[in-house]
Amino acid sequence: MAPSKTSFSRYVPDEREMTRVGARLADCLAPGDAVLLIGPIGAGKSHLARAMIRAHLGGQDDIPSPTYTLVQTYETAGADIWHADLYRLGDSSELVELGLDDAFETAIVVIEWADRLPAELVPTDAIRIDIQPKDDGRIVAVTATEKQADTLKSVFDHGG
Repeated sequence: MAPSKTSFSRYVPDEREMTRVGARLADCLAPGDAVLLIGPIGAGKSHLARAMIRAHLGGQDDIPSPTYTLVQTYETAGADIWHADLYRLGDSSELVELGLDDAFETAIVVIEWADRLPAELVPTDAIRIDIQPKDDGRIVAVTATEKQADTLKSVFDHGG
């Protein structure tokens, strides 16, 4: 049985705050966690993903986009991180060939354009983050299990 999910949303006013949110989100993630990033071009999916990865890597600046390779992997002391971008996904079988389905079990997986991920590959406890531009900032809507949501709300509220 799939875990019950809950949702909340917050306004993130600028890139600086989105970077802070990404770093704090990274602190909440462990091997086996999947973060599904959804939103239009320019919404801030890459910015948020890079902030999460940078936090895990201790501030490394060069976090290349996996737009053409589909996946970039990073090794850290605590967990491997898989950063996927499904914008140019040709066929879902490519994901299985890359080992993404196995990574869901052992790594922290961050996926941009996750709405292109076939439903049968989506982990039941994945954290879904929808990002929509609003004014100069973004509305960030999070859907997660109730336990995850309690922790994730602190990322956005009162500096976490």
